[in-house]
Amino acid sequence: MDTRQARAEIGIHVSGPAERESYWQPVPANGYIDVALAPHIVGMQLPFAMGTQNVAPGGYVREHTHEENEEAIFVIEGHGRAVIDGRDYPMEPGTTVFLPMGVRHMFVNEGATDLRWVWLINPNGLEDFFRLIGRPRAPGDKVPVNFPRPENVLEIERATVFGAQPEDQRKPDAN
Repeated sequence: MDTRQARAEIGIHVSGPAERESYWQPVPANGYIDVALAPHIVGMQLPFAMGTQNVAPGGYVREHTHEENEEAIFVIEGHGRAVIDGRDYPMEPGTTVFLPMGVRHMFVNEGATDLRWVWLINPNGLEDFFRLIGRPRAPGDKVPVNFPRPENVLEIERATVFGAQPEDQRKPDAN
């Protein structure tokens, strides 16, 4: 499965929130993501991707790993928790999380408002996953009814930046 988009030319890129790619996300995260930087947006010598993710109240990013990627998260709004290798860490504005390759993790919104963070992944590929499982979003769009992940989500995960799904994958309420 070829998931990557063509690379842009190396150069300078500046964009505002209304100019970014944005995708509604399926259950269980719901919410949406924006892609601010990725090699198909602006060429780069050392390809990475960066954007924001909003997880709706009660939503979560299921437990997963990245076998060949390092990930950084910086929380800008909301409250929840990161579960990293089975251990809970509070997430609130200003929290920074660094995840080396192969570390199991999930993010849970336990607040009454969106949990929002900046994500950075190196090398890139997470932006391709978001595009392939999500639905295009434009500023001002109404929040859609929750929708399921694609039936081939595991194939999409493996073709982008995800490790194999853990057989004993944890749920947000079980640690």
